[in-house]
Amino acid sequence: MLKSVYIIIGIDLRSKKDVLGLYISETEGANFWLSVLTDLQNRGVEDILITSVDGLKGFPTVFK
Repeated sequence: MLKSVYIIIGIDLRSKKDVLGLYISETEGANFWLSVLTDLQNRGVEDILITSVDGLKGFPTVFK
């Protein structure tokens, strides 16, 4: 069974880059992205200014 690894990278206002998380999933969808964003929020991420998601199907529905 194939799985995908999603790497979440954050860049702060001083242009410092940090890997915020590595997430493994067999499928991607709204529930997966909701769990990723909830995890990031629980770990202190307060705001997302720009996202680059390369057409991921489930990502936009999380923000509606």
